[in-house]
Amino acid sequence: MVGRPSNTSTTHTDVVILGAGPAGLTAAYELSAAGVSCIVLERDAVVGGLAKTVDYKGYLFDLGGHRFYTKVELIERLWHEVLGGDFLERPRLSRIFYRGRFFHYPLDVLNVVKNLGPLEIVACGLSFLKAHLFPTTPEDNLAAWVSNRFGHRLFKIFFESYTEKVWGMPCTEISADWAAQRIRGLSFSSLVKNAFRGADSKGGGKQDAIKTLIREFHYPRRGPGMMWAKMQEVLERRGSQVMVNSPVEKIIWKHDRISSVQAGGRVYTAKHFISSLAIRDFFKMMEPAPPAAVRQTAEDFRYRDFITVGLIVRGTNLFPDNWIYVHEPAVQVGRIQNYSNWSREMSPTPETTSSLGMEYFCFENDALWNMPDAELLAMARRELALLKLVKPEDVLDGKVVRVPKAYPVYVDNYTESLSEVRDFLANVPNLQLVGRNGMHRYNNQDHSMLTALMAARNIMRERRGLAPQFDLWQMHGEGEYLEEGLMLDDQELLKLESPDLAQAAGA
Repeated sequence: MVGRPSNTSTTHTDVVILGAGPAGLTAAYELSAAGVSCIVLERDAVVGGLAKTVDYKGYLFDLGGHRFYTKVELIERLWHEVLGGDFLERPRLSRIFYRGRFFHYPLDVLNVVKNLGPLEIVACGLSFLKAHLFPTTPEDNLAAWVSNRFGHRLFKIFFESYTEKVWGMPCTEISADWAAQRIRGLSFSSLVKNAFRGADSKGGGKQDAIKTLIREFHYPRRGPGMMWAKMQEVLERRGSQVMVNSPVEKIIWKHDRISSVQAGGRVYTAKHFISSLAIRDFFKMMEPAPPAAVRQTAEDFRYRDFITVGLIVRGTNLFPDNWIYVHEPAVQVGRIQNYSNWSREMSPTPETTSSLGMEYFCFENDALWNMPDAELLAMARRELALLKLVKPEDVLDGKVVRVPKAYPVYVDNYTESLSEVRDFLANVPNLQLVGRNGMHRYNNQDHSMLTALMAARNIMRERRGLAPQFDLWQMHGEGEYLEEGLMLDDQELLKLESPDLAQAAGA
């Protein structure tokens, strides 16, 4: 029998939530609005998880560039409700750097023709025709999925190098599900149409816009962390608690239910639990240990890690982009964020200096991850100069931030692993998994938040003696990718929009 440590105090609440990222905080926000008390446990010193904002000497750095864009009105209203006038509307400009040239993305016909040349354009067209007539089968990996839709030459130019930087493996080893999720709705014809007439996220309506091609988005005035810090303030005013510097140490379960969680030397008990922790970590912390087969399945989940080298740079208007995708194999950087173009307040002196972010994708404890900060800063400075974006002497200072488990990896057997985890969790009815790592889905904030809202509504219903209404696993972030649509029909969305549920939930 698992005992409770004798030297720890115990706190009881209605719902314990593991992780104070977008999913965890959204669940607490929804529950607390209905009078349900929550305690949110966060290992970091600040909230936001993968969407937090780092402050270094007054310069603000976003961990990956978190644009706020959704087709779900419920999520959009929530964002505006929390931030109000601090929620900015921003124009989007991004380019691809390839073979020493910049390609506008979304693509511009004249720019593509100028950079590739007419012979290469013809070759790409023939490659597309060949793929259309003789597609690769089976279409079970990313290389085949993309090549079948764009042709092998366009795959090599605009997909292969950057994707392999991000994931650290050949595209032939990445599941086709990744492409189906992240670039669903994007096709050769949509690229051509967009290149000639431009994508309009307003004129055609959000429901018609292809997420990959949107030209406008929202962004908090002082970075995404502002959204989650504000949400934390609201929660605490309502009487819920957000416990930072409280890493989860043990998850105690018995009789097929979670009974308590130990975090930061304290024990927290509740009737309901919501977790956004990485599945692999969650199962490691369970006491007693779950069945061996489930433990092994959890160990099979893989993650890609991430390093942001935030730089303080002399000068303004360094380049016009919000971000640049770097397809150039001569440098290790995968993406460059120009935070000052997201919001001027990302720099404390926007008239004279800028905030940049050099993004490197790696595996925890590989050579890049273990590289000393000074060497990472020197490499970032050197690569900026090689790309002819910033002179080395204009880089004044910088900070290295390592982000573990930034991206769930879609390997061939991940769907089977998820199925086994779901089968086990079906017998633990007071636990729901939400968010990117909680559900091992490479999704965006709006998907994470919607899973959290659904989890909260399920708890509200149970408190009224009703059966849970939503199966979180049936809302496919990878199949539809919320900006493209939902695996929720109109009736289910109406259930989420229903005002009486939240009002009655605390009864």
